[in-house]
Amino acid sequence: MSAPFYHPDQRRLQDSFGSRALADRLAERTRHDRFTDQDAAFIAAQSFFVLATADPDGRPDASFKGGPPGFARVVAPDRLVFPDYDGNGMFRSLGNIQANPHVALLFVAMGPEPWRIRVNGTARVFDDHPELAATPGAQLIVEVTPSDIFPNCGRYIPTADALTVSPHTPAPDAPPLEPAWKAHPLFTDVLPPRRR
Repeated sequence: MSAPFYHPDQRRLQDSFGSRALADRLAERTRHDRFTDQDAAFIAAQSFFVLATADPDGRPDASFKGGPPGFARVVAPDRLVFPDYDGNGMFRSLGNIQANPHVALLFVAMGPEPWRIRVNGTARVFDDHPELAATPGAQLIVEVTPSDIFPNCGRYIPTADALTVSPHTPAPDAPPLEPAWKAHPLFTDVLPPRRR
């Protein structure tokens, strides 16, 4: 955690709102650069997260990543992995990672105990990762090395009575369920061949 956690514009806002001491205490007490057992358990229990990437010029992009609980998992104190499933073929997030490895992941738990964990770090995309063959539906594996891990208060997270995994989520020994948009005449002639 050698890089400063706050830049001057963040500091100016903290000073304007009188929150510098609180911001410093939060960084001092909650910020870490290695996953704890609690972090790993929380991440493994989630069925989605938001991935933020940026292109070579720093223009941001965010995407939703979903799967069965445990599809994103901590495999070492300094390593998180998640699969890339078949999508719309734009590869905006993974293409950004190839050009600019800096990423941010936001894991959110809804329900009776709402909570969030943010993971900032660098990522790499693998087409030959050991996890690939063991992950149903994966076409690539992404590894994230954290630089900053920190929780966020859950007070503004909406409650959700029940979250169910999408029927499109890859499962072992089950053929993939294709989304309806892939059958639209606008796209059928340009769909790539199905892999794996």
